[in-house]
Amino acid sequence: MLRGLRRRHARRRGTSELTYRELAAKTGWSHGIIGEYLSGRVLPPTDRFDVLIGLLGATPAEQGALATARDQVEENRRQALPAPVPRQLPMDVYGFTGRTEQLATLHALLAPGERRTAVISAVAGTAGAGKTALAVHWAHQVAKRFPDGQLYLDLRGYDPERPVPAADALAGFLRSLGVDGQDIPDDLSERAARYRTLVAGRRLLIVLDNARGADHVRPLLPGSPSCFVVVTSREDLAGLVARDGARRIELDMLSTPEAIALLRALIGERVDKSPSQAAELAENCARLPLALRIAAELAVARPGVALAELVAGLRDEQRRLDLLDAAGDPRTAVRAVFSWSYRQLSADAARLFDLLGLHPGRDIDAYAAAALAGAGLGRARELVEELARGHLLESAGPGRYTMHDLLRAFAVENATDPHAALTRLLNYYRYTAASAAGVLFPYERGRPEPDVPGSPVPPVDEVVAWLDRERPNLVAVADYAARHGWPGHCVDLSRALWRHFEVGCHYQEALAVHTSAARAALAAGEGRAAALANLGGIHWWLGDFRQAGERFRQSLAAARETGDLEGEARALGRLGVVAERLGELPSALGYLGDALALCRRTGNRHGTGTQLINIGALYRRLGRYEDAAEHQLEAADVFAEVGDLRLRGYALGNLGALYGLLGRHEGALTHLEQALANCRESGDPGGEGSALAAMGAVYLRLGRHPEALDHLRRALAGSRETGDRSLETETLNTLGETLRAMGQPDSALARHRAAHALTEETGDQYEHARALAGIAHVLHDSGHTRQARENWRVAADIYRRLGVPETQRIEILLSE
Repeated sequence: MLRGLRRRHARRRGTSELTYRELAAKTGWSHGIIGEYLSGRVLPPTDRFDVLIGLLGATPAEQGALATARDQVEENRRQALPAPVPRQLPMDVYGFTGRTEQLATLHALLAPGERRTAVISAVAGTAGAGKTALAVHWAHQVAKRFPDGQLYLDLRGYDPERPVPAADALAGFLRSLGVDGQDIPDDLSERAARYRTLVAGRRLLIVLDNARGADHVRPLLPGSPSCFVVVTSREDLAGLVARDGARRIELDMLSTPEAIALLRALIGERVDKSPSQAAELAENCARLPLALRIAAELAVARPGVALAELVAGLRDEQRRLDLLDAAGDPRTAVRAVFSWSYRQLSADAARLFDLLGLHPGRDIDAYAAAALAGAGLGRARELVEELARGHLLESAGPGRYTMHDLLRAFAVENATDPHAALTRLLNYYRYTAASAAGVLFPYERGRPEPDVPGSPVPPVDEVVAWLDRERPNLVAVADYAARHGWPGHCVDLSRALWRHFEVGCHYQEALAVHTSAARAALAAGEGRAAALANLGGIHWWLGDFRQAGERFRQSLAAARETGDLEGEARALGRLGVVAERLGELPSALGYLGDALALCRRTGNRHGTGTQLINIGALYRRLGRYEDAAEHQLEAADVFAEVGDLRLRGYALGNLGALYGLLGRHEGALTHLEQALANCRESGDPGGEGSALAAMGAVYLRLGRHPEALDHLRRALAGSRETGDRSLETETLNTLGETLRAMGQPDSALARHRAAHALTEETGDQYEHARALAGIAHVLHDSGHTRQARENWRVAADIYRRLGVPETQRIEILLSE
């Protein structure tokens, strides 16, 4: 198409075609990249595309149509990109031995002609029997037969505190398959449906490790026979066999030859030199792979000690446990091995091992270990490495470790003074989370200022990355603190993390933490207003304005009950924004006015600026433009005073949007460019998207349609990335208006209908009416007068109820 334009341009001028070098001189680009554009190897960016087709003589109407075509090419290419290919299998098991029959059964399930309903292999067996090792080892053998990837998850089904819920497991899988966080449904059944849709027809291997039972994994089962699932569990999973067509593979202890072979692989020639002692060692370990590996590590660590001496030590340990366990615990043999290994640890390592069993989360690093042990960071690292060498901890990635659930249970049995250790751990998480929030959002009020925890914490320049690494643990820690006597820690985590969760679109994690905090606040006797406000904020971002409003009302009641004026102001301000979206504009003005008065009364300058922004935006909606400008200017001054670059950008952006409505386009663009720069510098993609959308609206009014289209498309992409459904709706409507002005009715109609669908979910009344009006305009242009008038009539009713200036314009159209 570009080459065709170039030829036509030459014919019209009666000259030869513009050369690459001539085009380079006119644009300032390299002639090489121009060659790439004209050869079709590289798709020009939107701004360069507009310049290029302008130079090649495209008319204004053609420019709009060609810009749309270019964007469709980009969208087609994006959709054609290969889906993410997850490779989540843990490292293969060193020295894997035996299990020949079970491996053959698993291989047979992949053979052609097998019943395609038999896609689930339930690997059942006692703790420590090597279920995970078998599943992972086989998975590595067949991974190449699943080119679309391998998903793996430890469901922690026998963790007494926090097995992984199916909803959380699905959220993790959806992210791994390329779904953005804000696009993950809230409802379990909807997540499962989305998951089944994504994996349909794909050759995926899915390993679900340590399942509690059939109901634990059933939502995670794909509906496509192209996928293969391996489930490990201590239960027999009869429900999966009977209802879902799973093939059960029983896993018991190793045979004596297999157990000795594993010892030989791990220990070496000493096994062959002392075959009878090796056989006794295998029996003393109940021929369970977990126990055998720990015993082997003890032997390897003592190369000068005869195998017979090690066996005698284990024999004595078993006698001791037999005396302690008169009931005949079937796990005695395994506990004997654990205890034997445990007694070889240094005193500090043994104490840390005991305490690590208390950790509520999935894995730990040296900082968490230091907090539990009350030790320095260097010493904690030494102790963790000692435990890892003895196979009492397993690697979970660089610098991170996890613990087998049998070992966890054994550790908890021996833990002393657990309350003090857990208090140190929770203090560490609370303090570091607050420090990270302080780095990211230094101007937020209401953040807890906990005492320094007394244990090492990451340096300030690492705490932001720490938040991402520790997010699953922070959720688990908050839940544990709420349920086990540390309610204040849970409340403080909610107060520290709320903005990070919102900006990062970590909505499910936020729901979990804030829900726990709202419950914990009752026991803590404080913080309920903040927790409920945080919970309402997440419902707001999820587009559930009515649920958000309910939480904000609860927050307001809690703040008033405790005399928390700042909490009251925050709840009132949030209620005002919700009421504005739901079309209750007089109520919104009342809420926001009360919030502003309270902020002024308490001297909360940051809160004052926030409410000035909100009131100014509402005045703009109501057509009170002078009042709106006054409030935004004052807000910009407030945020300049307190040093909040981000929210000063919001105030300037709102002022620019207002000037655009007033026809002061030069001033509008100046303010919006400053807003865009502020938001970019402060790392706020939401504010950046809002400024881009407002600039697009200004360019539309100026008739500069290609520039409007470019800014709006970037704003739309940003709104979807951040999960800002309000901005997405507004941008879709402005895009529809732009495309209509460019003579592209089909594209315009699609954008307005997408906006209309969003408002059906969120309840945003103004944008709902705006979408209906946009649909009506397109229908009217296409000659569908009756349908257009029906849409205008509904839009007019909404506008009239809202009391906004658009009412008059629609009524004029209806009167014609």
